[in-house]
Amino acid sequence: MDIRTVGIDLGKSVFHVVGVNAAGEVVVRKKFSREKLLQFTANLRVERIGMEACPGAHFLARALHAQGHDVRIMPAQYVKPYVMTNKNDYIDAEAIAEAVWRPKTRFVPIKTDDQLDMQSLHRAREGWVQRRTSLVNQIRGLLLERGITIRKGRRYAEEALPGILEDPGTNLSGPLRTLLAQLQGELKHLQHQIDDADVVIFKAASEHEACKRLMAIPGIGPVVATAIIAAIGYGGNFQKGRGFAAWLGLVPRQYSTGGKQTLLASGDTQKRP
Repeated sequence: MDIRTVGIDLGKSVFHVVGVNAAGEVVVRKKFSREKLLQFTANLRVERIGMEACPGAHFLARALHAQGHDVRIMPAQYVKPYVMTNKNDYIDAEAIAEAVWRPKTRFVPIKTDDQLDMQSLHRAREGWVQRRTSLVNQIRGLLLERGITIRKGRRYAEEALPGILEDPGTNLSGPLRTLLAQLQGELKHLQHQIDDADVVIFKAASEHEACKRLMAIPGIGPVVATAIIAAIGYGGNFQKGRGFAAWLGLVPRQYSTGGKQTLLASGDTQKRP
């Protein structure tokens, strides 16, 4: 079979593959497990393999690249316009095979293991920070029900809670004191996890040359610097700084029609007249 391009629709355990020839005709339409997919592509010679950016894409892209394939990962919004009919996995794979050759399609650089490790750490740390904030708010709410007010802010809750638990004049019941003590222990544990993550992040930032250059910019510290490197590497995929600013969401979104220019907030997806 003369296969020019392969589009792969990724799943957790099942992968739908569509192969397209130079004329744009579908000549392969198959479904594989992960192991069978890599066996299939090991004996395949095509010009390009495309897939959407989603969980598992970077692992598979590295495995296919090791087999000698030209692998491209695309944001989903570049594939969506080529889903011409009702949506299913094979149609998605065909749309991927179509989009991967379009000249205006932008691709996502394949992340290294070090980038994925750092990105995983940042995501775990973000979850711990969110849980810590939720826990502080929960403690403040429980105490407010008993007429005890704590000033907004994690530091004030951490400072006030030991005294509240030890003060017999607060008239807190035994079960509530036990519950608050458990929440206090959980809060300390979360803070310990965040502190450990910060140590790893600070060490990585101090050893990485690109992170050092980023931290020379006012307002950028180790957390932001390592997050940027984990997400985009050295930034070679952006031709200009404005492209990076747009990727960050620092520029307005545009919805213009009929010659009327309309600029939205960077995170606003609502269409306005």
